[in-house]
Amino acid sequence: MTSPQTYLDEVERLMAVPARGTRGLWPRASAWLLRLALESALDQYWDDTAPAIGACRNRRSQILMLSRYIGATSSRRVAMLWWSLSRAGHHHSYELALTAGELTHLHAEVREVVTFLHQKHP
Repeated sequence: MTSPQTYLDEVERLMAVPARGTRGLWPRASAWLLRLALESALDQYWDDTAPAIGACRNRRSQILMLSRYIGATSSRRVAMLWWSLSRAGHHHSYELALTAGELTHLHAEVREVVTFLHQKHP
């Protein structure tokens, strides 16, 4: 399993110096990498906290169960972040891609949530 930090580092690199030929693509790729970082942190959390929930491959179900373990406010934050990244990763002809500023904000949010989940391990 790839660590959340690996994904976060790759997003930082991609945002600092987009790969040649990825104009217009790197924002969406960054959103997917951020979502993968969040999901990797959730996988680690569930593996350590409640493996039966981690065995459920439905991410929405896992996120719904978070409120019982980390509280309603924190679980809503994770849910909103996951939803935002999922939406940003899908192409919609009527929406613009995320800006660098929005990606920077989402990156900071994911980093905070990853740290929070890591600290919440029993």
